[in-house]
Amino acid sequence: MPFRDVDVNEQGHMIIGGCDAVELARTYGTPLYVLDEDRVRQACRAYRDAFSRYYPRGLAVYAGKALLTTGVCRIVAQEGMGLDVVSGGELYTALAAGFPPDRIYFHGNNKSVDELRLALSEGVGRIVVDNLGELELLEALAREQGRTADILLRITPGVEAHTHTYIRTGQLDSKFGIPIAGGQGLAAARRAAESARLRLVGYHCHIGSQIFDLSSYEAAIVLMMEFLAEAQRATGVAAKELDLGGGLGIRYTAEDRPPTPEELVRRIADVVRQEAARHGIAAPALALEPGRSIVGEAGVTLYTIGFVKRIPGVRTYAAVDGGMADNPRVALYQARYEAVVANKANQPRLETVTIAGKSCESGDVLIRDLEVPPLESGDVLAVLSTGAYNYSMASNYNRFPRPAMVLVSRGRHDLLVARETYADLIRHDRIPRWLEEPAGEVAEAAG
Repeated sequence: MPFRDVDVNEQGHMIIGGCDAVELARTYGTPLYVLDEDRVRQACRAYRDAFSRYYPRGLAVYAGKALLTTGVCRIVAQEGMGLDVVSGGELYTALAAGFPPDRIYFHGNNKSVDELRLALSEGVGRIVVDNLGELELLEALAREQGRTADILLRITPGVEAHTHTYIRTGQLDSKFGIPIAGGQGLAAARRAAESARLRLVGYHCHIGSQIFDLSSYEAAIVLMMEFLAEAQRATGVAAKELDLGGGLGIRYTAEDRPPTPEELVRRIADVVRQEAARHGIAAPALALEPGRSIVGEAGVTLYTIGFVKRIPGVRTYAAVDGGMADNPRVALYQARYEAVVANKANQPRLETVTIAGKSCESGDVLIRDLEVPPLESGDVLAVLSTGAYNYSMASNYNRFPRPAMVLVSRGRHDLLVARETYADLIRHDRIPRWLEEPAGEVAEAAG
């Protein structure tokens, strides 16, 4: 059974945001990303309310890399959150949506000159400096534009969260951030504090993703607050802000038991106050950067079942019209999902199948050993908790057009992203001039 109850109408169809999932599939086609607006807003408010209750000088900053479209930017802005972007493209999307620049935090371990110029010219609220080279470049560009930029230094505290190797970022051996170890963090703090064009507002860290154990956050806070005290003594500049990154996990399967945003904020608030008192420094304003925990469980992906292949005594494969091109997380991280047959949502699960994607890869398998009602070609499969890092990481592998995305709310539905067409696939293709002759004539000339 799925990890959560699903709403079912009189036809036995799954309901998402008040909309019949089967009708959504018929209207927009499949594969189809579906995002429940009310779930997104509830998640935003859970963080906002938790900060209001436990640490009023706190801000939730949505991590746009989880899912970013102009429509999603509008929702996040309306909910009073900040926005974390990690590229010029994400920044451009936010600005195009009218997101307030002063609430944008710009991340990235290798920001280009053009990206930094754009961030400076648009008045981005915080530029999170990832390394000493970037610090020097940003100062030069700020001087060139006659501007002063507010920055956070990204510090690597040396904490390893218990997550997949590819989504750990807080340990010493990481491409992200400036290590505390060896005095590098203090050296960067001194350099930033001396700058006439950069205002050192505070510090940032991020320890990983899909985190369930809050002790990882506590360990990072202890190290970061000690660093804040050392940096204040070394530079004379008190940190006004501490950004603890994101990473709170969500439910993908019945075994997952993530903490709530309230539990996370309460725990970190207690430890920050405790450590500030211990070191004799003022408690800084706090920021968190939730992404997956805002949109992950709000998303569902709809597929149409194609061929069902039964290998007696071995396995039954049910192939869908999508796969690793629209959800690479299974292949990348061995991610696990649960699913519901949307047009048979109230029928008993009598069969065990493996859901295969249509990419030309043996490893394109979305779910193994899923219990379902007896499947037929044309059934609609709804894979749960696909709101985060599915659309964001989708590709055109095998020249599949990327799916559409719809927003649903209280029975309403409309497009967030239009489906790509075959024409879109070749829109940026070019044929060099020496290849412009018809293929047959080239072959004859070669012969």
